[in-house]
Order: sequence, then C-alpha cells, then structure tokens
Amino acid sequence: MNDFDAYKIDQQRTRRLEEFDTSVSDRPTDDELQNKLIPESIERLKELHWKLYAEAETGVIVVLQALDAGGKDEAISYIFSNLNAQGLKTNAFQKPSEKEKKHDYLWRMHDLMPERGQVGILNRSHYEEVIAPRVHDLLGEEAIPDETDKEEVWSVRYRQINDFERYLHENGFEIIKFFFNVSKDVQRDRLLERLKDPKKNWEFSFSDVRERQYWDDYQAIFADMLSKTATEHAPWYVLPADDEWYARYIVSSVMIDVLEQINPEFPTFTEEEQEKIDEAIRTLESE
Repeated sequence: MNDFDAYKIDQQRTRRLEEFDTSVSDRPTDDELQNKLIPESIERLKELHWKLYAEAETGVIVVLQALDAGGKDEAISYIFSNLNAQGLKTNAFQKPSEKEKKHDYLWRMHDLMPERGQVGILNRSHYEEVIAPRVHDLLGEEAIPDETDKEEVWSVRYRQINDFERYLHENGFEIIKFFFNVSKDVQRDRLLERLKDPKKNWEFSFSDVRERQYWDDYQAIFADMLSKTATEHAPWYVLPADDEWYARYIVSSVMIDVLEQINPEFPTFTEEEQEKIDEAIRTLESE
C-alpha cells in the first residue's frame, strides 16, 4: 500500500497515462488519512524541512500540474502551508507579461526558483508552455525562430525542459513533479460544488467550464508530456486525484522520501564557536 513508486514515471518506468487510475480501492480510509497518516507525515516533513533550511545546501523544486479542480491548491493548503514559511517559496504561474514575452519562454522561471534551503512550490509551471498553446494552437502568438519547424517545436521544448531540469539538478536542486490525474466526472462535481457553494464561488472561473470541451485534447497532451519529460533526476508522480486525501498523502510521503535521501542536518559548531556559545550561556545565566 505504501509503494508510492507505483505512481512514478521516470526513465526506468515508461508507463502511459492510461495505466494510472484516477481512484484506487486499496488505500487507507479518508478518516485514517485525515486524522492519523497525514498529520504524522506532516510532522516528519516539518522536521526534515527545518534541517533543509538550516543546512542551506540543497533546494527542492515541486511542480504541481493539473486541470482546474484537480486538487493542487488543496495540496498546498493541507501539506505545504504547514512548513516553515521562511524556507518555503510558493508561486502561482501566470500568463507571461509583455516584458516576459520578449525573452525565451523559460527566462521567467529563474525568478521563481527557490534558494538553497528552500522548498519551491510551482502551482502550474513551465509545463504550461507545452499544454495550453498546443491545445488552442496559440503558437502563432509567440516568437518562434524562423528556422524552427513548427511541427517539431513541442519535441524541441520537451528536450529544452529536460535540459533545464538537469541543469537545476546538477546545481543542487532536487525536482519532484506531481500530476493530479482527475476524472472528468469528478472534475464536473467539484466545479458544480464551487458554483453552488457561496463560500467557494471565488474559486470558480467560467473558463473552467469552457475548457472541458477540450478534455480529450488535454488528456492526449498530458500523456505525451509525461512520457517525454519524466527523467531519473526529475520524475513525475501521477496521483489518483479523485481520492483527494490519498493524493495529499502521496505528496507528503514522496516529499519525505526525497528529503530523507538528501539527509539534511543541523549545522554543527567548531570548537572555537562552541566556546563562544558556552561563554554566552554563562553570561545570560548569570544575569
């Protein structure tokens, strides 16, 4: 039940999106997840995150991708919002500004990256550049080099994204990517809930309904994207997003596994520094 590698795609696992279920039966109950497993995992994650922040040698980049109502925002609220705010950088990926459009499509990503010691959350990410423009045939609105074959631009971008993520990895930043695999029926139910609940109306956008007509296109592009950009140093985890609490538990558990592999430790003091600390303790205790 805790083999979360079953949800992982990397160079060793070239699985297709259709092989991943949006819901699973062999899992803990929502009550157990909500009241025991997730709180326990958050406490462990908080401990490791403090060490990561204090050591300040490695950063972690977390990519969250999904259709609307897939569960990204809730994962941030229930999991990542519990971490030390100083060691957390959360970014909501927006449409490019006029200034950003004058640069290459990955240029703006550098300002969104975490520092060493931080966990950086990308609520949507550079992967938007190979999703919506492809679904809606928006490539004509972008500056593409004249010699670039427009039929090949997506495979070129996949390669460039892989190179970008390898560059980050080789410079001390671990990359974890989560795709929230939600079913069309469950997405509809969540959108209806947003519409009918006055407390959730603010979450709704009319574009969410319009985009559903492109459901099959999105699924085909997601499948292509996942298979072409899942690497050993930047794997994808395909979450059964119909099961909201279980998806969150997978996220927290994978985060723990990655941080345990980094194995951060609180900094230690030299003998000279320890003498100064002991002196400071004596000074304070004698007041």
